[in-house]
Amino acid sequence: MSSEQWSAIGLSLQVASVSVLASLPLGIATGWLLARKRFYGKALMETIVNLPLVLPPVVTGYLLLRVFGRRGMFGAFLEQWCGIRVVFDWKGAALAAAVVSFPLMVRAIRVAFRSVDPRLEQAARTLGAGPLDTFFSISLPLARHGVIAGCILAFARSLGEFGATIMIAGSIPGETQTIPLYIFSELQTPDGIEGSMSIIAFSITIAAFALYVGERIDHRSRFQEGSR
Repeated sequence: MSSEQWSAIGLSLQVASVSVLASLPLGIATGWLLARKRFYGKALMETIVNLPLVLPPVVTGYLLLRVFGRRGMFGAFLEQWCGIRVVFDWKGAALAAAVVSFPLMVRAIRVAFRSVDPRLEQAARTLGAGPLDTFFSISLPLARHGVIAGCILAFARSLGEFGATIMIAGSIPGETQTIPLYIFSELQTPDGIEGSMSIIAFSITIAAFALYVGERIDHRSRFQEGSR
């Protein structure tokens, strides 16, 4: 593969990794909240969390551009006070990937927390453990397989993100051009398909491997639940 292709691969891995790590704390909190609590507005929260699954990615990218652009509410603050530029930067690509893949992460984590026996948490509370101690010593370790599966699914989805990314980050070679953006730009040139076959095969391999690992983790988690 060419240096441009390796650059796109490296940037895609960087963007996907950052998006997963940045959204993981919020994903765990949201998944636990939706699995364990009943509160007013829960249906609205579920709708907002799952909205990126059904919205066209270009619409998601447009909304992010409005909010995190140089004149947007958060974008202006980040650039003026923190010196962080999101638009036409790899951080914008990571933000787009995090938003689009967030519902997949939350769904897996939510199912994992639902499978945790509440009696174990209650037993920990009766022994003097506080809410945070119970969460980090009982709930989260028992839900770890779902958390890992959610991270893998979000990582795979982040690698394939295109529509929202091109809206907020553009397609700048070496800076924001991830694997999907590179393939798209190559297909606009003569003989671009032949030149992109290697990176297409690479992306298919990574996605298939991530899905396989996620399925194995899910199968192992279900097997352990059935053996209890």
